[in-house]
Amino acid sequence: MAAASASGWDFLDLRVLRTQTLGPSMRRVVLGGPDVDRFRSGGRDQRFKLFLPQPGEPAPLVPTWAGPDWYAEWRHMEPSRRAVMRSYTVRAQRPGELAVDFALHDGTGPAGRWAATAAPGDHVVALGPTDPDNAGIDFRPPQGTRWVLLAADLTALPAVAGIVSWLGAAHPELPVRAWIEVPFERDRQELVSQSADLTVRWVARGGLPGAVVTTQGLPAGTPYAWLAGEAGCVRDLRRHLLRERGFERSQVTFTGYWRRGASEEDLLTEVA
Repeated sequence: MAAASASGWDFLDLRVLRTQTLGPSMRRVVLGGPDVDRFRSGGRDQRFKLFLPQPGEPAPLVPTWAGPDWYAEWRHMEPSRRAVMRSYTVRAQRPGELAVDFALHDGTGPAGRWAATAAPGDHVVALGPTDPDNAGIDFRPPQGTRWVLLAADLTALPAVAGIVSWLGAAHPELPVRAWIEVPFERDRQELVSQSADLTVRWVARGGLPGAVVTTQGLPAGTPYAWLAGEAGCVRDLRRHLLRERGFERSQVTFTGYWRRGASEEDLLTEVA
């Protein structure tokens, strides 16, 4: 067990409880274990770091504590042995369980391969929040928001589900318009919300920018947009909203969850 941190984040030991296939491109892994209830999600698009063991390793090799130098310590570990690190979004949490949905990416990445074969008892470690009001939440509508626009691809579908659920409970009066790009028809999921005005449009692979650009009849009033998915697509959508739809910069939150042609290791190297 790693030493506790005073940063509001900590390394948490978790085990796979069960898995569920959600469609041809996504698999849900439900985690439990000794530390699962110390994970204090703030809901919405709550992100965290997940550490997976390298092939042949019985458990993920992670830094000794979640202090300010944990990333440098992880970087200095032997690459062939240190845990595979990825960023994920909480899909759902209840006492004793934390659900995480994995985009399988055609089985080409280490996290997708792990998720495809994960079995009860498998050991993982999360660097997760121990305070629900934490920096791992990006969806924060400004005061005065009158409607919400969500645009995402499959990798951000779990975050959209979390946002829609949170909005339905906290702000059911806000109209929500969501566009979600999925590879296959069977990748669609039912999004549960108490919102009085929720519209979800499912878009085929490669159709996300055009779908939002050409759609008319958006609600009136001050908007707030949350965009997440492939970095280039997100950048194009943001540019469209600012230049052609008249959104203010403060009204758009955008995150590149991945970048076409680059692995997460490539992206980590760029910011190291």
